[in-house]
Amino acid sequence: MPGPKVLFYVQHLLGIGHLARASRVASALKADGFEVTIVTGGRPVPGFPSAEVDHVALPSVRSRSESFSGLVDDDGNPIDDAFRARRTDLLLQTLRKSRPDIVILEAFPFGRRQMRFELLPLLDAIRDLSPRPRLVTSIRDLLQEKVKPGRNEETLALLNDHFDLVMVHGDPSFARLEDTFPLASEIRPRVGYTGLVAGQPPTPAGEAFPVLISAGGGAAGTRLVSATVEAAQLLPENVPWGLITGPNLPQEAFDRAAAEAPPHLKVMRFREDFPNLLASAELSVSQAGYNTVGDLLGAGCRSLLIPFSAGGETEQTARAERLAQLGLASMIAEDDLTPERLAGAIERALAQPKPPSARLDLDGARGSARLLRTLF
Repeated sequence: MPGPKVLFYVQHLLGIGHLARASRVASALKADGFEVTIVTGGRPVPGFPSAEVDHVALPSVRSRSESFSGLVDDDGNPIDDAFRARRTDLLLQTLRKSRPDIVILEAFPFGRRQMRFELLPLLDAIRDLSPRPRLVTSIRDLLQEKVKPGRNEETLALLNDHFDLVMVHGDPSFARLEDTFPLASEIRPRVGYTGLVAGQPPTPAGEAFPVLISAGGGAAGTRLVSATVEAAQLLPENVPWGLITGPNLPQEAFDRAAAEAPPHLKVMRFREDFPNLLASAELSVSQAGYNTVGDLLGAGCRSLLIPFSAGGETEQTARAERLAQLGLASMIAEDDLTPERLAGAIERALAQPKPPSARLDLDGARGSARLLRTLF
């Protein structure tokens, strides 16, 4: 018998973390017998989602800036009402065509308020279906804490009016929902934890970089990329470095980094085998995004974190601080990042013993399948 049908909506606006996590969950659901359709709304990213999952791509939007202040299309033009209407119509058509048993909304209503123009009509359409699909929100372990007055109350009202399950992709021994959502005790839908959604255990890649620097999706990585190039010029050239800038780093910044990099620093746009490169690394230097940290914990290498904090973002800093307290990473605040500080921190980190094994649940993709099975 075919498994439950799942419609999984994910919108990445700046980085690629939301898409990567949702893609891993979707693949695990497919492997567990679910019929999965994933709906994406951002720029294409190689390898996400996997080819084994049915995929509907809405007209692409992205954030205009690191502060998430507005939405633009692929050409950088602000989207208009006609554009919003096209996306909404396609999303509702996909719902009607797929007739899912479960609809998963990645981040919403805790995040992605910019997409309310299509998600609120989707909630109404789900409510009107008979039988009504189970509605699930899929969120990471730590949420953005600095929100405008009334925002948490609005989130709570949407949860209690529409949703059946809050699926937290985290290990409750590391972070719980109430740590970053103050109204958690008033949530009426069930709250369940899946474990951290990490990739498969890595195997060493054919190419090795003892020092591996990554800037996530790259849209917010210009400062880390430029500091890395200068830091590499300050340290001896006997250790190969690899710098993965991310697909969304502005082309001008990528070209400048590639031109100025010393011989021992290889500059790359994207590596689908990033987790395997970590398995061969002595030290990873990165931001503190959810997926990158999951890969780091799986690889067990030394880690230096520079959490993204522009625009009042708190999530990555909170994650990096918790990992530092557990002895699993060291960190530099983004505002304190200079080439000299980065070079010194890299030297100190390489001199330290490897961190202890993290006793955290990293099987969150399959944990998501187990949790969703309990809805029936």
